[in-house]
Amino acid sequence: MQYRKIIQRGLAALGLATLGSCATVPQAAAARAIQPALWQVADADTKIYLFGTIHLLPRDTAWRTPKLEAALAGSQSLVVETIVDTANPTELAAHMRRLGVSRTVPPIADRVAPEKRALLEAAIVKTGVPRPFFDQLETWAAAFTLLGVQFKSIGVGADKGVETVLREAFAASGKPVGQLETNAEQLSFFDGLPESAQRALLEGAVEAPAELRVAFDGMLAAWQRGDVEAIARTFNADLAESPELRDALLSRRNANWANWVERRLAQPGSVMVAVGAGHLAGDGSVLHMLERAGYKVTRLQ
Repeated sequence: MQYRKIIQRGLAALGLATLGSCATVPQAAAARAIQPALWQVADADTKIYLFGTIHLLPRDTAWRTPKLEAALAGSQSLVVETIVDTANPTELAAHMRRLGVSRTVPPIADRVAPEKRALLEAAIVKTGVPRPFFDQLETWAAAFTLLGVQFKSIGVGADKGVETVLREAFAASGKPVGQLETNAEQLSFFDGLPESAQRALLEGAVEAPAELRVAFDGMLAAWQRGDVEAIARTFNADLAESPELRDALLSRRNANWANWVERRLAQPGSVMVAVGAGHLAGDGSVLHMLERAGYKVTRLQ
């Protein structure tokens, strides 16, 4: 199964903006050609930009370009996947408690293979959270808690991710920011996964940071150069053996968002939609669904 790769590469580009804080950037990243993919869907009085993002980034990662800056300046509002209020995380914490805590789950060590238990315990120590707390977390919630620390250990986090930067810029300009999903909706996609899928995600979340670093760097490089085909190949391969995860992460959400774009085209104005790059790549993507519905999608970068 490819769950390990999914959690290493996919969540940063598929939409969980609830993880980690940021540290340093690998020096090689700044030297790459920078042109993350950007598209436009428009009619006579409406312009919708679609920008594929990575939610978690190393500090000082280069991604802004003149074409993107022009699109941002021309956008009257911003729409992201979900708005995480890091200054007031009470609401998100409440949703995590409601969906992610259970008194009936087995001990956390029993939910990974015996050969993964040492990695699990090492990852738990990094969190600084009391060990018994993990025994009452649902498996997906434990995976997210550990994954945030794992990403932080390789210098990657959400505080300098694309959505965070864009939200701050639009707010500073007095432009409204909206969301396609609530925090609760986003978390519920994973809460509804079969336990077998959740356990595989947990095992992926405790892999050695060096392996996570390699996988993330590959995804980051493809995103920075706007290599949509490489991104599509990655997600098609990683999700091929997991229809449950494909449905939870991609299919239902992409359909919902394509419908949102269609409805938004009925209103005049211009808007920047910034969502994880995996949602805008390949068959079944938001762009593919819009094209099948008869809309012209133009790549700007």
